[in-house]
Amino acid sequence: MWTCLPAVVLGYLGFLVIGHTDQYPDWLGSMLHTSYEMVNAMWWGILSAAFFVGILGRIPREAIMSVLGRGGSKRGIFRATLAGLLLDLCNHGILMVAMKLYERGASIGQVMAFLIASPWNSLTLTLILVGLIGLQWTLLFILASLVIAWISGWIFDRLCDRGVLPGNPNTVEFDDIAFWPSVKASWKEHDWRPKALLQMFWGGLKESRMVLRWVVFGVVLVALIRAFVPPESFGVWFGASMSGLLLTLLATTLIEVCSEGSSPIAADLFNRAGAPGNAFTFLMAGAATDYTEIMALKDTTRSWKIALFLPLVTVPQVLAIGWIMNVAGA
Repeated sequence: MWTCLPAVVLGYLGFLVIGHTDQYPDWLGSMLHTSYEMVNAMWWGILSAAFFVGILGRIPREAIMSVLGRGGSKRGIFRATLAGLLLDLCNHGILMVAMKLYERGASIGQVMAFLIASPWNSLTLTLILVGLIGLQWTLLFILASLVIAWISGWIFDRLCDRGVLPGNPNTVEFDDIAFWPSVKASWKEHDWRPKALLQMFWGGLKESRMVLRWVVFGVVLVALIRAFVPPESFGVWFGASMSGLLLTLLATTLIEVCSEGSSPIAADLFNRAGAPGNAFTFLMAGAATDYTEIMALKDTTRSWKIALFLPLVTVPQVLAIGWIMNVAGA
C-alpha cells in the first residue's frame, strides 16, 4: 500500500504536470498516462464500494442472508449471481463488496458467484459493449458469464460440503426474515446525519484496505506492462484459433486491467482479430485470473486453496465457451 500508492499518486500528478510531450521517453509517458487513466476509471467504483461496505455494516446479518438465500443452495447461488449482475461497480469495487458479504456470512459459492458475475456487467460497460460489438453479442456475453458464475458458485459450495475447501466461519443459521422491516427497524438505531455518514464512509474505506493495496499494486504493474509491451500485437497474434485463444488467456492473465479498460481491448479482439470467443475470454478470464482478486480472497478467507481455486474452476469453462463462440462466429 505505502509503496504503490505514492507511486500511483505521483504518476497521476506527473501526467497532469507533464501531459503529452516529446521531451520525455515514451515509456515514462506511458506509465504516467496509465496512472492517470486507471485512477480516472476506478475512483468512482472504489468510493461507491466504500459507501456500500459502510451501508452493509449497518444492515443486520440476518437480513443480508435472507436476501441472498440459503448458503449452499441453488437458489442462494442464483440470487448472488443476479446481485453481482445488477450492482453497477467496477471489478475492484465489486471485490470490496464481495469481501464484506463473506464477512457477513455468505457461503463461498455465493461470494464466488457474486464476484464472477460482476466485473464488466455494469450498465455503463454494457452500453459501451453494445456500441462496440453490437447488442446480440453483448447479450450473449452476459448470458454466458451468468452461466459460468452460477456453475462456479455451485462447484465451490460442493467442494466446501466435501471438505476440499474450508467453509465460511462467519456463516450463521439461515432464517428467512422480512428484509425491509428488519432494515427499517435497525436503521432507526443509527445516526444518519452528514457527519455520521462521513464516518461510515471512512470506516468502509478502512475496512477495504486489504483490497485497496492490491488495487494500487495492480495499477503499478499495468503501467509497467503498458510501457514495455507493444499493444499492436493484440490484433495480429490473437486470432480465432486455439493458439490465439490460449495466447489471449496468457495476455489477460499477465496484463491486469480494470473492467473499464478491458472492454475496449475485448472489442479490439472482436473487431480486428475477428475472434468473439477471444474477446469473451479476455473479459471473463481477466477477472478469473486477477491477482488483486486472488490475493484479496486469500487475505479475507485466510485460505490459499480458495483463492487458487478461482482460476482453477472458472478458466476451463471460459475457454470452452470462448472456443464455441469462435467456431460459431467464424
